Amino acid sequence: MISILLAGAFGMIGTLLGTRVAIGILVQKGYGQFIRDDGPREHLKKAGTPTMGGTVIIVATVLAYGLAHLVLFRPPTISGLLLLFLLVGLGFVGFLDDWLKISRARSLGLDSKSKLVLQTVIAIVFAVLALQFPNDRGMTPATNAVSFLRDLPWLSLPVFAAVAWIVFITASMSNGANLTDGLDGLLAGVSSAIFAAYTIMTLWQYNKNCAYANSGPQCYEVRDPHDLAMISLALAGACFGFLWWNASPAKIFMGDSGSLAIGGAVAGLAVLTRTELLSVILCGVFVLEALSVVLQVSYFKATKGKRILKMAPLHHHFEMKGWAEQTVVVRFWILACLCVAAALGLFYAEWVVGR
Repeated sequence: MISILLAGAFGMIGTLLGTRVAIGILVQKGYGQFIRDDGPREHLKKAGTPTMGGTVIIVATVLAYGLAHLVLFRPPTISGLLLLFLLVGLGFVGFLDDWLKISRARSLGLDSKSKLVLQTVIAIVFAVLALQFPNDRGMTPATNAVSFLRDLPWLSLPVFAAVAWIVFITASMSNGANLTDGLDGLLAGVSSAIFAAYTIMTLWQYNKNCAYANSGPQCYEVRDPHDLAMISLALAGACFGFLWWNASPAKIFMGDSGSLAIGGAVAGLAVLTRTELLSVILCGVFVLEALSVVLQVSYFKATKGKRILKMAPLHHHFEMKGWAEQTVVVRFWILACLCVAAALGLFYAEWVVGR
């Protein structure tokens, strides 16, 4: 438990202090955000705000994990390293996107096809590795089964289908997080709640793990839940610390560097904790934001120019209706907390009913 708390504290301190340093460097270099011309007019005043702040979240999380292990002289686990690989790998894709926007002095970076290809390659590597490395009980970090609150034994997939499923989850969550990152503090606040929830769930899975002789019939077959709890709280702390600087009016944006990394970490946790379908409820805001874009584009093409929303993603629709930015953010935070509460309630209720 001490190592988990240390990881959370190191993550938060890392972004509280590191983001301030990053703001100074980015301002000096002139690495500012370019704003979409077709977006809400109020956003034009944000042009030039430092971006790529998500790199601070990534570095703080990795350092927090490493320092927490170093303080207590514990070696890292394969599950923890795989989760960090997904975090850093997708963060690198986001960094490339951010860098191209800055170097080209426009609001477009990597084209959607290139971004998706890079995301897919990293997700495939993660999926293939996660299905390897059995421990002394024969457990691998991920399994071939689709999971809800735990693996569904009647929904076990062939290896190639399992890899494709993990790739789909990774692409969906990373792009959902990317679409959510459109207002000051929105993604940082939502992500803090999600990672805090995963900290609670992984701690519960650690205490009720099937590796223990007295774990009971409702035990969890999850590999390395203690390490996953460390990274979850490190991410929650890092996002929370970053929010100090990212809250309205934002002094820095996380950019795709942060949003793709955060989405990848959520997907990795869903796969490694055997809560893939539960993550749809837990990350309800990500899902709604992504669905709003899919529906908007589909309806636009089907009706040859008509729109369901004033603007997609969903948070911009409410801005265009006249809601203040802070109002949209706070209400989306409330929605995120309701989704987290529903997911945690289902998670605990399943264990209670099955006792």
